[in-house]
Amino acid sequence: MPMKIGEKSFFDRVDDGLQDDFMRNAMASAQDRLRDKKLDATERDEQIGDWEQWRSAGEEIRSHTLENLDYYLDQLSENFAELGGHVYFAKTAEDANHYIQEVAKKKNAKNVTKSKSMVTEEIGLNEALEEVGCRVHETDLAEYILQVDDKDRPSHIVVPSLHKNKEQIRDTFQTKVGYTGTEEPRELTAFARSQLREVFMEADIGVTGCNFAVAESGSISLATNEGNANMVTTYPDTQITVMGMERLVPTWEELDVLINLLSRSAVGQKITTYVTNLTPRVEEECVDAPKEFHLVILDAGRSNALGTEFQSALHCIRCAACVNVCPVYRHIGGHAYGSIYQGPIGAVLSPILGGYEEYGELPFASSLCAACTEACPVKIPLHEQLIKHRENYVNQSMAKTSEKVAMKAFGIGASTPSLFQIAVKGAPTFLKPFVKDGKVTKGPGPMKPWTAIREFPAPGKDNFRSWFKKHQKGRR
Repeated sequence: MPMKIGEKSFFDRVDDGLQDDFMRNAMASAQDRLRDKKLDATERDEQIGDWEQWRSAGEEIRSHTLENLDYYLDQLSENFAELGGHVYFAKTAEDANHYIQEVAKKKNAKNVTKSKSMVTEEIGLNEALEEVGCRVHETDLAEYILQVDDKDRPSHIVVPSLHKNKEQIRDTFQTKVGYTGTEEPRELTAFARSQLREVFMEADIGVTGCNFAVAESGSISLATNEGNANMVTTYPDTQITVMGMERLVPTWEELDVLINLLSRSAVGQKITTYVTNLTPRVEEECVDAPKEFHLVILDAGRSNALGTEFQSALHCIRCAACVNVCPVYRHIGGHAYGSIYQGPIGAVLSPILGGYEEYGELPFASSLCAACTEACPVKIPLHEQLIKHRENYVNQSMAKTSEKVAMKAFGIGASTPSLFQIAVKGAPTFLKPFVKDGKVTKGPGPMKPWTAIREFPAPGKDNFRSWFKKHQKGRR
């Protein structure tokens, strides 16, 4: 499955993350920095007014769009086609890749430039283009770093190379592309720019994702902080945009609201450095725009959420605000999720797109603290959807037999007073072999993952019920 990262099991990936001290520190530092910038741009910025009203407006726009998705997709595709663009609706990732491969073969394309795009990571587009003889060049700095480093994968929706430090980047550049400078960020950036300059000039096809599409005009909107997306959409004669089918707005008015929500929630800016709006109509004499424009509208499991309790998950505008407040992501990092989408939104979206068999454990990677729901600029009830995923996972008999037996036994014991009393009295004796200095350090069964990284207080011989009985007797 293209959106999957690595072949390790979930707990093996978690162990890798917990043992990577640099990554954990980088995640914590980035979370604190990005969250503080978001608060400055939302709740502390008097110019924006009442941030909760903006959130409510964003939720209303996304809800209205999803409830009328067929209408707006039809309007978008018609307007895009009327302006000379080519529209293709892809049911699966394979369909999307095949269509783009055919375009590349017809153009006899050898060099493809790309701007940052999560949806093309999701479908594995780079590998698909390489299969037909194209050399794919990532032009976003963070994505370029990952590509140079043996096609490493993003660990954050907005900051893909968050798990790397400047020394690691310097070493990668020295080993892979002949860099001779220091780890100074300005030097590293200048070198990457020098490497990419000729790439832009030689590109046969430019590929982008899509932050939002505007149905009323048939336009594509990109929000970026580097100039690379403008270069990708200017130099090549052929332009291909891959868009998740939910990523559209009815009019420019709604786009204005969502760009504000995205910029402030993602990077704490009032607006990103570039908001690039692309429309297929091109005058023949124009020399700095594509002559052929393709829009690939991707389902790839998104329709699974329509009409269900998970429909609001498709409201997501990929700002990563939920990721930046998640305590679980803070400790295990992005790669531990095994999906191109990380954090709370990844734990909700991935089972929808890829199924419980592949991603059923992700909804359990949450403390259910609801910080993600509070941070979401379009009010997706993420913690509630995580609970619903857990319920579905169990109801579909995906849980291990041992776990189901244990939970059933616990349910019987907890709901039967006599059995509960026996368990309470027997717990100190049962756990005695695992107790050291008053703590359970290597617990049995379900306690094992917990006690592997934290201590569990050993149960005492006295318990509340016995104490309460003595207390009541004393009072009488």
